[in-house]
Amino acid sequence: MKILKFLLAIALLGGGFLAGTAWQTQTFKEDAPENASTEQVYEEDQQAEPGAALVNDENPPTNNAPVNNALAELERATISLFENAAPSVAYITTSKLQRDFWTYDVYEIPAGSGSGFVWDKKGHIITNFHVIEDASKAQVTLADHSTWDAEYVGGAPEKDLAVLKIKAPAKLLNPIPVGSSDNLMVGQSVFAIGNPFGLDQTLTTGVISALGREIKAADGTPIRGVIQTDAAINPGNSGGPLLNSSGSLIGVNTAIYSPSGASAGIGFSIPVDEVRWVVPELIKNGKIIRPSLGIDYASQTTARRLGVKKG
Repeated sequence: MKILKFLLAIALLGGGFLAGTAWQTQTFKEDAPENASTEQVYEEDQQAEPGAALVNDENPPTNNAPVNNALAELERATISLFENAAPSVAYITTSKLQRDFWTYDVYEIPAGSGSGFVWDKKGHIITNFHVIEDASKAQVTLADHSTWDAEYVGGAPEKDLAVLKIKAPAKLLNPIPVGSSDNLMVGQSVFAIGNPFGLDQTLTTGVISALGREIKAADGTPIRGVIQTDAAINPGNSGGPLLNSSGSLIGVNTAIYSPSGASAGIGFSIPVDEVRWVVPELIKNGKIIRPSLGIDYASQTTARRLGVKKG
């Protein structure tokens, strides 16, 4: 009898345990969606906790941080600078004559290309002397893609500057604003526009890396006071403008230092204060005329005729 009572007690306890388990399971299922897995319910319980992050691969979290308007303003300023300055930049191509070795026929072959910019409404175009050196013909392509035959006005190989002239209508000529190179500072932002590798209207940016550099001109004469910049300057940029943040001309891009011939982050520009006095000389005289001081000897006969007394 005691054994029977003991087994009956065990059965009652087991039934209570199973009933409790069934009740908990039923409650769990009623709280959860019918098609939800245990893991999903667990995630929902976790997400309900304060401060818990929503994790959903289909809807990645968005960045609600405030936008940095300073960068956008800088970009807008650069875009505006390019739009204002680009119409002043020209693409220059040159050619030369070559005689055929067998037939002695003379024909024209491409000699090179470079950049330049409009100086005034009279059609004067400024470029480097080495761009047009040894060329028999030069053509200037303006920003509107119109091409004009250019006349050689003058050049200064010792300054690597030259002046061309085209007979384009004044409405197509947009003279570049001329600034000053007197108060430039290392670290100042600069902008170069040109035609590297024949790719016209290309903008590159950088800073002034150093001031007062010295380079050699086409004739070997040293050019002093040159601006060094890390703005990308490649073959074809020669003769193009270097601008400050206001879009004013501060230099004429002239050379790069590169073992490979491509931009290595070291470019040089002739300071605009040098350009401002050289260009008028070239327009007026075709070359730089320098004052000289010396003594001329004359024969005694000439001195007597002029009435010059001894002593």
